[in-house]
Amino acid sequence: MTATVQRSLPLEAPTPHSAAQAHLHPEKANAHVRFSQLGKVYQGQQGPVAALQGIDLDIQRGEVFGIIGRSGAGKSSLIRTINRLEQPSTGRVLIDQIDIAAFNEDKLVELRRRIGMIFQHFNLMSAKTVWKNVELPLKVAGIPNEQRQRKVAALLELVGLQDKHNAYPAQLSGGQKQRVGIARALVHDPEILLCDEATSALDPETTQSILGLLREINQRLGLTIILITHEMAVIREICDRVVVLEKGRIVEQGPVWQVFGDPQHEVSKTLLAPLQHALPDDLQARLQPEPTEKNASIVLDVQFTGADGSAPDLSALFSAFGGRVSLLHGGIERIQGRALGHLILAVGHSPLSVDELLIRARKLAQHAKVLGYVV
Repeated sequence: MTATVQRSLPLEAPTPHSAAQAHLHPEKANAHVRFSQLGKVYQGQQGPVAALQGIDLDIQRGEVFGIIGRSGAGKSSLIRTINRLEQPSTGRVLIDQIDIAAFNEDKLVELRRRIGMIFQHFNLMSAKTVWKNVELPLKVAGIPNEQRQRKVAALLELVGLQDKHNAYPAQLSGGQKQRVGIARALVHDPEILLCDEATSALDPETTQSILGLLREINQRLGLTIILITHEMAVIREICDRVVVLEKGRIVEQGPVWQVFGDPQHEVSKTLLAPLQHALPDDLQARLQPEPTEKNASIVLDVQFTGADGSAPDLSALFSAFGGRVSLLHGGIERIQGRALGHLILAVGHSPLSVDELLIRARKLAQHAKVLGYVV
């Protein structure tokens, strides 16, 4: 199927303020979605609760952008301000440099048709077939029948469900239900696709297939995809850039390879921990803070962050240590064309001091530290 993306005209002209900002900061002129000093306060039983505070963020047109954080970090509140399901308490949300705060109901309807949304729990109508679920938003919008038929058929083909058009949600797997949800979110040819924990209810294999479909849609239709998740594996698989939220604030952001390769904030490190090559318990039990025997080997954690863009030269690294080098644990992976990871190495019978070993390691890797000694 050859997909056609219909782009809506701007809803109104950019304000002089936004034009000035674009002149002073040319990179912001390309921002598809921009948050400026955004804040959101809810009234709780114990008083006001700040869900978002001082969010400054630009999301570029056509990228897959990830928003990650622990429960209660403000992810859902942030993504729902994009289609005005949440009204900010302070600050602005701009789409194509236009502040959406003052939109009336008619402009909100038009805006929301430019923004598709998929959810964790699918939100399908159980009494309607796959075809009817996808067709419903088009009927509500008053689209003629013949046009609806073409659109639904094309979308079911895009998501790989053309043979399930007469099935009901109860007859579908979780992954198939989410594909229906994706097709339904695309019925109005949106420019932006919001994904609210879209894979959290799926098994790992199905998650991979859904993420692959989202990446295909991003590349094929040129959509800007903004997804929220608490799973770093999802960010690694599909996103171009990521922002980490904690207690309603941005604590870290950048290209995915950079945040994965060298996380700076404790929250980022905590979220990444399940994907890291943690020291196995048996090796941890053998580690000693000081050498207890003459033949003890020093254990080094050598980290490659991908910062220099080159592949690790392990031969040069091992030769530089001037002794017997054993790989105890760890590995290297590639993210966005960058090689990054940790190697846990045991270095024995080296003529070099600990400081000399670290100096040599840091010439060939981005970080190195001593973990202890083992026999």
